[in-house]
Amino acid sequence: MKNRIVLTLSFTFLWCLICIGQQKEKTSFQIAAPFNEAYDVRSDIVMVYGINDAGGNFEERVKGWREKGYNVQFMTGIAWGQYQDYFKGQWDGKQHFDEGQVQRNGDTIWHGRDVPYLVPSENFLKYIKTHVKRAIDAGVTAIYLEEPEFWARAGYSEGFKKEWQKFYKELWRPQHQSPEATYMSSKLKYQLYLNALKDVFAYAKSYAKANGKKIQCYVPTHSLINYSSWQIVSPEANLASINDMDGYIAQIWTGTSREPVFYRGVKKERVFENAFLEYGSMVSMTAPTGKRMYFLTDPIEDWPRTWDDYKRNYQATFTAKLLYPSVEHYEVMPWPNRIYLGKFKLEGSDERQPISEAYATQMQIMVNALNDMPASKNRVSGSQGIGILVSNSMMFQRFPTHAGYEDPQLSNFYGMAIPLLKQGVPIETVHMENLDNVNALKNIKLLIMSYSNMKPLSPSYHDVLTKWVKQGGVLVYHGRDNDPFQNIKEWWNSNGLRFSAPSAHLFRKMGVNQDQTDKFHKVGSGYICIVRKDPKELIMEDNGDVRFLTTIKTAYDKLLKSPTPLVFKNSFRLNRGPYIIAAVVNENKDEQPLHIKGPIIDLFDPELPVLSVKSIAPGHQAFLYDLAAFKKGEPRILAAAGRSYDHKIEKNHYEFLLKSPSKTTNSMRIYLPAKPVAVNVNRKGVLIPLRKMEWDAASQTLLLQFENFSDGVRVDVHW
Repeated sequence: MKNRIVLTLSFTFLWCLICIGQQKEKTSFQIAAPFNEAYDVRSDIVMVYGINDAGGNFEERVKGWREKGYNVQFMTGIAWGQYQDYFKGQWDGKQHFDEGQVQRNGDTIWHGRDVPYLVPSENFLKYIKTHVKRAIDAGVTAIYLEEPEFWARAGYSEGFKKEWQKFYKELWRPQHQSPEATYMSSKLKYQLYLNALKDVFAYAKSYAKANGKKIQCYVPTHSLINYSSWQIVSPEANLASINDMDGYIAQIWTGTSREPVFYRGVKKERVFENAFLEYGSMVSMTAPTGKRMYFLTDPIEDWPRTWDDYKRNYQATFTAKLLYPSVEHYEVMPWPNRIYLGKFKLEGSDERQPISEAYATQMQIMVNALNDMPASKNRVSGSQGIGILVSNSMMFQRFPTHAGYEDPQLSNFYGMAIPLLKQGVPIETVHMENLDNVNALKNIKLLIMSYSNMKPLSPSYHDVLTKWVKQGGVLVYHGRDNDPFQNIKEWWNSNGLRFSAPSAHLFRKMGVNQDQTDKFHKVGSGYICIVRKDPKELIMEDNGDVRFLTTIKTAYDKLLKSPTPLVFKNSFRLNRGPYIIAAVVNENKDEQPLHIKGPIIDLFDPELPVLSVKSIAPGHQAFLYDLAAFKKGEPRILAAAGRSYDHKIEKNHYEFLLKSPSKTTNSMRIYLPAKPVAVNVNRKGVLIPLRKMEWDAASQTLLLQFENFSDGVRVDVHW
């Protein structure tokens, strides 16, 4: 008997090892709380958050989620976190509140009531490594160090002054005193967190290897666009240079994408457009490097709003992320306990209410679709090959301002992007830091750039741009080059170089007279056009983009000799496997809706209706399932507010187990070869009442609705 038990346990252990090796890593969510059937989202990965965070013993939380079949990983903040034991002295007997990020007036910048943003000291990194060690010992398969953030307005603490002297070999300079001091301060801030992540990830990999384990390392981070807009400095593109880093989570959601931007002189929220640009900047940052990218969306957000607001903007950001077909990994939501157990208002009401049955069902349909969302080589509808050049140095000029030069709402970036996006052009961003990678400009025909909001960190970038233009590319440069950062002491005006602005170095490389503006100059097989107008002027003034759009169209149609002219329209559409993703922009002369012919299933509607046509009005989006896109024959689930397991297909019989958060409503549509004659839905042998059962003969699909349970509902269909 004893030998039999040992054999069984050994087999079980071996089977667990096999399962762990084969665990999926397509979808994930992060949570500090222990397992609860009320928010059992059924993604592949759960990122258990924090060692010290509320939610009970860390090891117990890890164990609890693993027992429910999750690939358990670990996430914590690298610039802030629930590190009271470190700050208050319980860890090493010394308080460390002096390591906080401090602004000019002497105030520490706090992330929470008693948690400051940090200047990452060597001692703090030792502390963080104890968390990493504990997580690896608990058996997690990946480490996520999120949000390496240094506020632009910080830089006045004693700790930062010491780091300045160590890095620059000179006395600290207050960043408000000059543009150069501001620039140097920001360069140091991003270098500090780059070094911190290198250090901790190297430790994680080596410790895991020494203990016979393999660990992955990721950085969840906001986009370069958002950090620049919110005046935060972070390593961003340079993170890809860390050999021990395996990838990113693009932390983009309603809270970042609702940041107001200018267009036609009007400042307001433009959530879809902003989200599209944010996700795009993350793709361009990582695509040439081959690092893995997870896209995040949030069905709500950190700031208390109404459920109606959450739903409207969730659909906008969700659509924007799916329009990038090369990305197929997703963090489906953060903090599911906040979503399923939280209470927020409805529009027109002061009463806080839990999530509605309809929104929970819709959200689960959308989230479950991500488990099957394929990567695709299809391209978003519209003229391809137009890029906007961006750089980490966008973050260096945001705060404080100097000599009265302002860039409201990051308009020197958005001025190059929003006018084209509003005309239905699927523009791309190109990270300057990736220009040395042969793939960075691979698909770009026309590049738009400015040094009004950023500066090149290396002269080598100009060599790449010059070569690209000479080989047939078209470059449009917008900028007056009169911002105060043009004159900082940098490579273009030191060590024998005497250029008044970095653009002058670029133009000299190309052999172009920088005073000959507003016309295209031939450079090799390509062209460059210099426009002495800051990009912010294109969107902060009504109709300021008219001439800009004409210039871009001329370049695209005539100079590139494109076989198809630049198309201005009001919509975007992409097919990914059986899924159709579409959006129609507003603030466009064309106010006609986009009509998509069916038969299709509307995945934004919890009733999952089969439609002959879907009309999408300006300012709205759609997520659809194309019923003509799959091979008919065997039965299959087309859409469901839950995840299915244990599929069994026999003659005239289809059976599976469906799991989803308990006390929510499942809505699902199943393709069947013929009309069903019997449907049995049960939980552990006890029948579950069907709330709805409808057969659609034209599409040969069955709609079922019933109550969800975390431990599963078995569905048995006969025809």
